[in-house]
Amino acid sequence: MNTSVVNTARMLWAALRMLLVLTVVTGVVYPLVVTGIGQAAFHDKANGSMVEVDGKGVGSKLIGQSWNLPGSTDRPDPKWFQGRPSNSGYDPLATGSGQLGASDPTLVKDVKAARNQVAEFNGVPASEVPADAVTGSASAIDPDISPEYADIQVKRVAEANALPVPQVQKLVADHTSGRTFGFLDQPRVNVLELNIALKELADN
Repeated sequence: MNTSVVNTARMLWAALRMLLVLTVVTGVVYPLVVTGIGQAAFHDKANGSMVEVDGKGVGSKLIGQSWNLPGSTDRPDPKWFQGRPSNSGYDPLATGSGQLGASDPTLVKDVKAARNQVAEFNGVPASEVPADAVTGSASAIDPDISPEYADIQVKRVAEANALPVPQVQKLVADHTSGRTFGFLDQPRVNVLELNIALKELADN
């Protein structure tokens, strides 16, 4: 047999064996090892940081969701703390910002209108409405709001749930997280966790 043919066959067989080995290692072994470590060491995060109430999943603390009136897609429910606006309708499969610049006339007009709506809904002056109440995050599914946004909602939420204002204020304070490591990020309030605690308080 021609030597070049033999050498070519050997090289092809070696390449095939390497392909099979790498397929098993990178396509089977590695994913199983990483998945196993994730499930063992970071079970909650590996499964989407789901939050359960009475054994039922009510959402992920990493993904924002709407808190609208039952049967409504655009009318916020006064009983609940509201999250940031979402350009994607809180769809985690369609994340992204509105792509409008800060000086874009359309964005400026929309923000002014949203500020007036938020102010009226919460019974506060428009000057007290913080930026995160009228602007979406880059992902459009931010689960957190600023303590300032939570604070202007306290009175409205307390009245809608027939709760004393101080109790709701304490609820917000208890669910306010500080800066990571004391200097990263901003103080924030997770809306899902806050509303779960609110429901428990209102039901008692």
